[in-house]
Amino acid sequence: MKKLFLLLCAGLIAAISFAQPLAQVSPEKAGMDPSRLSNVDAIVNNSIEKGEIPGAVLAVVRGDKIVYLKSYGNKSVYPKAEKMDVNTIFDMASVSKSVGTAISVMQLVEQGKIRLTDNVAMYIPGFNGYENPENGRKTDIRVIDLLTHSSGLPPYAPAAQLVEKYGSPSPEGLLEYISTCKRDFAPTEKFQYSCLNFITLQHIVQNISGISLAEYARKNIFDVLGMKHTSYNPPEEHYPMIAPTEKQADGSVILGKVHDPLARLLNDGNSGNAGVFSNANDLAVLAAALMNGGEYNGKRILGSLTVEAMTRVPAGLEHIGRSLGWDNYSPYASNNGNLFHPVKTYGHTGYTGTSFVVDPVSKTAVILLANRVHPEDKHSVVRLRALVANAVAGAVICK
Repeated sequence: MKKLFLLLCAGLIAAISFAQPLAQVSPEKAGMDPSRLSNVDAIVNNSIEKGEIPGAVLAVVRGDKIVYLKSYGNKSVYPKAEKMDVNTIFDMASVSKSVGTAISVMQLVEQGKIRLTDNVAMYIPGFNGYENPENGRKTDIRVIDLLTHSSGLPPYAPAAQLVEKYGSPSPEGLLEYISTCKRDFAPTEKFQYSCLNFITLQHIVQNISGISLAEYARKNIFDVLGMKHTSYNPPEEHYPMIAPTEKQADGSVILGKVHDPLARLLNDGNSGNAGVFSNANDLAVLAAALMNGGEYNGKRILGSLTVEAMTRVPAGLEHIGRSLGWDNYSPYASNNGNLFHPVKTYGHTGYTGTSFVVDPVSKTAVILLANRVHPEDKHSVVRLRALVANAVAGAVICK
């Protein structure tokens, strides 16, 4: 009995320790100039004053430590004003592609269950490749083509039309559309950002694992790293911590449900292109794990060689500028700023205003969580992200 008690205590202590957020240290102790780093405050506050965003949370990570964690403005301005705080949970939108879907895929790759050059039709029967309209020659679409947005799939799908045809939700109807819709060009020919790529990857993960993407990512990524405020379809007890997104025609706001129409209406929140909700502390843990070769606090989500391969633009796809689920230097990578490593820096943005950037050379991560679609979807944070990244990079004085 005593032995059982000791084992239970040990297990409890271990659970508490691995669920802790990153330790926070002063910028000086992490090789950063605090006065230079504080330039971010004026940048974010200016964006709030111009009405681009109601508020934001910024986390800066160096190695395995948080060196800056701050909230700005409001998480909500409608139907009432509520102050932002550093624990606010955001709809991560397309950042979900990287932190949820892509990492899940790469885990299956390193387990020998997927090969990057496999034909997608191996995992999704009836999934069409590309057919050249001039000579009828067919080309398979591969897993790597989906991950790098070089598949030729169209950028999006007509959500309203699909709901009318299949009902809501209808993951099967959406997959049928993706499997058979017109391909815009031959795989690897060029870059075209497409949510359909990652919804397809979602189904590959599900068909191999036998569980939903949401459950797979929770069990194998979020729970492993102790990311206790990160999930698809967040529980209602998290709702008071969530920043609402867009005001709807009936006067309500979207709260706790993913903003993206395909993810919300067709996939019911369990979607490869969007659907993850998270906060700055949890994402800081993930950034630390990636900068440490896939491991944080004794908990590993990926092998070190897997992380290296995942975040490197594949040979032969330099013209694409995307690595395996991340953006390195495609036209969408302006959130990386101008000062971090021009090739090895990787990250992703989300339509709602979120951004996740990692420079593995300086071991610096910038997590900027803004809420630009609240209460209305009419502002841009493209410039804001780059300015913040530059201010953070400019504060690095010791590698």
